[in-house]
Amino acid sequence: MTTTPAVPVGIGKAAVGALGMLALATGALESVVTPTLPLLQRELGMTPAEGALLSIVLLITGALVTPIAGKLGDRYGGKRVLIRLMAVVSVGGVVSAMPPNLPVLLAGQVLQGAMVGALPLSFIVARKHLPVGASKVAIGVVSGLFVGGGMAGTLAAGPVAEGLSRQWMFALPTLAVIVATMSVNRLVPHDQPDRSDEAGVDWPGLVLLSGVLVTLMLVLALAPDIASRPLLLGALLALLGALVAGWVAVERRAASPMIDLRMLARPAVWKSCVLTFVVCVGTSVAVFLVPQLFAVPRGAHGFGATATEIGFFLLPGAVAASLAGPLAGIGVRRLGARAVVTTGAVILVVALIAVAAEHSEIWHLVVGKALIALANGLCVTAMMTSIATSVASNETGIASSLVLVTRVVGYAVGSQLSGALLAAGTPPGSHVPAESAFVIGFSVAAAVTALSLLVTRTMRKGVNE
Repeated sequence: MTTTPAVPVGIGKAAVGALGMLALATGALESVVTPTLPLLQRELGMTPAEGALLSIVLLITGALVTPIAGKLGDRYGGKRVLIRLMAVVSVGGVVSAMPPNLPVLLAGQVLQGAMVGALPLSFIVARKHLPVGASKVAIGVVSGLFVGGGMAGTLAAGPVAEGLSRQWMFALPTLAVIVATMSVNRLVPHDQPDRSDEAGVDWPGLVLLSGVLVTLMLVLALAPDIASRPLLLGALLALLGALVAGWVAVERRAASPMIDLRMLARPAVWKSCVLTFVVCVGTSVAVFLVPQLFAVPRGAHGFGATATEIGFFLLPGAVAASLAGPLAGIGVRRLGARAVVTTGAVILVVALIAVAAEHSEIWHLVVGKALIALANGLCVTAMMTSIATSVASNETGIASSLVLVTRVVGYAVGSQLSGALLAAGTPPGSHVPAESAFVIGFSVAAAVTALSLLVTRTMRKGVNE
């Protein structure tokens, strides 16, 4: 007797719209910290190093949650996991909206980081409920609205924080997430789980990788105070080494590893990871330093910009980042990944050098930041495309996870390095970092990014890498 496979229940425009509104709300919630970071540092008395940590903790959580969310979504149903994930995000938004101090705000951001897993789960729902052509359109709509939400959050965070309070800056998009989640729960049918993959989730690997990233952040944050706390820093370095060794051992033995380290032996994979790390280090330095320089008082070497003005100044960069994906896709298809990555790396190096040399006018930073965002988008998109086409179809998720984790580590290292440079460059008794600290930061980022050109030379030319 044969069994007829279950026919998936289709979804209409309203359900796709609900997924899109959820992407819009999560994109807005994700983006509110960057333009208001100087304001948060002032109100909560944060050091530059603590501000750098706040700027990347959400990304770290996202890098850890995303591969697990995708695996659980395939196994138990995308909608089911998505709703539970959004409950965690909503709690994080509420915690972030009422921060009496930095540790509570950090805790809220850690919980909010689960939102990064929303996109792949939405894609799972769309693919299971729609024909191939319609699912591509739905995925494009959801992705585009997530980017649009990021732009809206960047632009609105400052006015909300200054006109109402920093609490409302988190509360309003959190309310939007809650409403959108309720709509998804009502309009989207449950998708059928897939139990064909019997291997369990790599929880030991997840815990150890979390420990590696957290310890790495502590080491980078304490590096400027090495003279006063050498024993503590030495102990953290020893712990970091032990955690890395333990994580590598666990991943090599796991039946279904979170990150398959054996793939790093493949040239296409390790080159993509190296390039992603170097480019993201350079980019994150600018992402952190540019808003700080906007906020430096006019009497010094800055512009005294408010959070509202900073969001407005950063908007062209957000637009450039949204354009980078389609441009990179067209470029990779016509010219190959090597040409796109090389072009992006050159633009990034030139922009960083230009900003280091000349930043006396607001438009210098606005144009420089937009070029940096465009270059980063070109490079990272080309690397993801290269990975997707250089491994077997059933290895795409694992290879993409490697690049994702590398991207987050690169952003974390660059942000913490920037915070350390500003902390070291702040004269005693002053709250304003010296101009030389910014120049050194941009220059170091340009030098690090230039190293990527050594790797791009070894990539094969053409569209068939």
